[in-house]
Parts: sequence; structure tokens; C-alpha cells
Amino acid sequence: MRAAPTILHLDMDAFFAAAEQAAKPSLRGKPVVVGGLGPRGVVATASYEARRFGVHSAMPMGQARRLAPNAAYLVPRFTFYRSISEQVMELLGRLSPLVEPLSLDEAFVDLEAGGVADDSAGARAAGERLRADILATTGLTGSVGLAGSKMIAKIASEEAKPNGLVLIEPGTERELLGPRSVRILPGVGPATGEHLRRAGMTTVSDLAEAGEDELVRLLGRAHGTSLYRMAQGYDDRPVVAERDAKSVSVEDTFDVDLHDRVRIRVEVERLADRCVGRLRASGHSGRTIVLKVRRYDFSTLTRSETLRGPTDDPGVVREAVGRLLEAVDTTGGVRLLGVGVSGLADYTQEDLFAQAGAGVGPGASTGAGEGSDAEEGAEGAEGSSAAAGAPVASVGDAPGAEGGGEAAGPVERHWAPGRDVRHAVYGAGWVQGSGVGRVTVRFEEPGSAVPGRVRTFAVDDPDLEEGEPLPLVG
Repeated sequence: MRAAPTILHLDMDAFFAAAEQAAKPSLRGKPVVVGGLGPRGVVATASYEARRFGVHSAMPMGQARRLAPNAAYLVPRFTFYRSISEQVMELLGRLSPLVEPLSLDEAFVDLEAGGVADDSAGARAAGERLRADILATTGLTGSVGLAGSKMIAKIASEEAKPNGLVLIEPGTERELLGPRSVRILPGVGPATGEHLRRAGMTTVSDLAEAGEDELVRLLGRAHGTSLYRMAQGYDDRPVVAERDAKSVSVEDTFDVDLHDRVRIRVEVERLADRCVGRLRASGHSGRTIVLKVRRYDFSTLTRSETLRGPTDDPGVVREAVGRLLEAVDTTGGVRLLGVGVSGLADYTQEDLFAQAGAGVGPGASTGAGEGSDAEEGAEGAEGSSAAAGAPVASVGDAPGAEGGGEAAGPVERHWAPGRDVRHAVYGAGWVQGSGVGRVTVRFEEPGSAVPGRVRTFAVDDPDLEEGEPLPLVG
């Protein structure tokens, strides 16, 4: 524990939804929900306007639509969010060499290590300066918590939401935590919380009064000891600047269960390409290829194959997951597919045995080529934006139809709500909705003072194409 509040926790406010509102003037001040839009979709982020209706992250999208039927429902644009996150992380890096990112929109910073603060006044000044810099650079707001430990700094940033700063002086931790629910402590989820409730412990002060021995008896040595220390307000975890990635993975959930083996193979190969793209972007290669299959009955199978050496070759990964898929029974249908690579290294040693066994050379492909049109959905949760006929986030050609191999002819393009587009005449815009062969686009840019105009086109209009996200701040 520190004598000065020099650990900073930043949490961007409703990050995905706020970024969409900033990019789309017509949505500012209105309820916005970002997530998978299919029947199995879940909410990734809800704007504060949507939260007033009871919508929150991880909620089934169907329930969110019932609570807020007039909200704007958009698919995630992860490439766009990452670009903003990189700007924010760069600002944090100017404060200190010790920055510990937790996600795209959340991080700890050790201000003392950066020499920018050694007391409360200096820490507050650094926090306010950071908030101003983030707003000027990205057009978005973030909430800052300052304390003598990571646990209390995170609690402080939560209290600061939205768009605020809360500083908690070291020495006041027990007074702060005492009346709070046990769920405020790290590691206390629904199951542990219920277990403690049945034992008569609902607040943090209850845990402190129960004593370490009782918590060890209830939860085991490691968890019980850790929880007792946190209940005392004690947390000596350091800010860790770098965490070695252990694996890279992607997955998609489908609105309608997939039954056709050819179609399942195509989707697995698309996921392999996306996974390799992430692997290369991180500067890694990997030895172990992992296939995840969740079947119609929610049973989940995981299969893996370890190569002789690390690779970042899409052909090798596609062939490996293809072999793994052959060993999986998909009878009855598949609702989720995932591909991952673990055993990461920062060098590549082509797996010649794997390639020779598959009858291909380095870089060869038997399925969707590198740069396939599959886009990122709400990964890691049920509710990716991929549909059964074709990924709805795709604006290129869809894979073959169910029950057959190659498509007989051109496949209708799919335009997902929220995606960036560009028209040869009207310029940049975004998709408001599509159906029955038509797509409705609102043409506006982040700097527009008023909402843009709306136009409707045929889905195959040659003047309409996929666009790139525009910067929020000129």
C-alpha cells in the first residue's frame, strides 16, 4: 500500500457506444446499443441514455430490444475502437512507463514511476490533465480513479462515472469499503457472493469481522486469505507494464445452427484467417492450433494439435483446423465455432511436416484466402454478428449456400447496421438498416453540426461500397 494516491485507473465511459455517438451526429443524446444483433446476440455496451431503460452489457439483445425498442442497435466496429484505444494508450504512456492495459478502454498507470506525482495534489493534477488530453485527442470522455492501490483506484473510477475524477486518500480504505457489498471486491462473483450470503456475510465489514480463519474455512486457504486482506483494504499488487500473451483466438456464434459440413469447413477457415491476422498483428507465431465447437445442445468440444514449430502461416493453420474438424461430430448442428493459437513465440519456424502431410506449400490455401470478408463480431460471448447464411457484417460475397458447395452465382451483399459505407455521389455515411433488397444509409461525418440526410439504395448499387471509419477529431 502506498502513502500517496499515485496509482491511477482509467475507464472510458460507455466506450463502444460513446464512440458510435461521436461518429454519428444523429445518435448523440439518444439511446445506443452495440452488440450482436442476431437472436442469440448479447449487448457489448449500452450508452447512458440506453441504461436508463435498464439495458446493460451482457444482457441478451432480445431483452434489450424489449426494454428500449426505439434505441439504435449497431454491430461492433472493433478496428475503429482499437484505433481510438491506441490513441488513449499513447497518452497514458506519456505519464509513466508502467501502464497496465486491462482492455481496449481500461488501464492502470503508476504515476510515481513516471515521476509526475508523489502526493495527492500532483496525482489529481495528472488525472485532470489526462482527462482533458483524452477529450481533445479522441472527442470522448473517461473517468479516473486515484488511490494507493489498484483495487481502490478501480473502485474510485467506478464512482467517478461518467466523466469524472475521484481520489481516495490512503488510510481511508476500510472506512470506504465497510458498508459496501462483498461483490465490490475482486474475485467475488455471483457464486462466491451467494456462498458468503448464506454464511451471513453481505458487506465487506462482515468479512473483516468474521476473521481470516473463518474465511479460509469457507473458501479455502488461497481465496480466503486473499479476501480477508482485501476486506482490510490491503492490496499490494504492482502495476505490470507488459503481460505476455498466452494465446490468440477468435470465435463466432451463429443465429441459426449450421448443419452442412462444407459450410462449417468454410467458416472454420475464415476464422483461421482472422486468427492468423491477429497473430501477425501481435508479432507472434504459435505451435498449438485449437478448434472450439459448441453444438446445438450447448455441449462444447475443444480439440488441439501441436505443430513441430511455431507458425503464422494461414495455410498451415487452415489445414490444421481442418484436420481437427474431421474428428468432431457436428450431427445435430453447430451454434459456435472458434479457432485459437497458443504456445506463442516471437519467431516462425514453418511446419514442413504439417504442410507436406496436407500436400500444400507455405502460404497455400484450400479455403477462404487471406483477407476474407468475415468481420469481427461480439467475440468471447454468445452474440457474434455472424448469421447462418453469411456473416451479416460482411459486405462482400458470402460463402456457399447451405446444403451445397460453391454458390451458383453472385450472392446478395449484406449491410449490417452501423457499418461505414461510401457512395460515389453522397460520400461517407453509415448503414441505418437493410432488408428486402434495399439498404438505408445516413450520410454524415463526426464533425457534422447537424444530423445528415438519409437515402435508400438497392443492396447491389454499384456506387455504394464499404467505407473506412473517419477520425473523431479532425
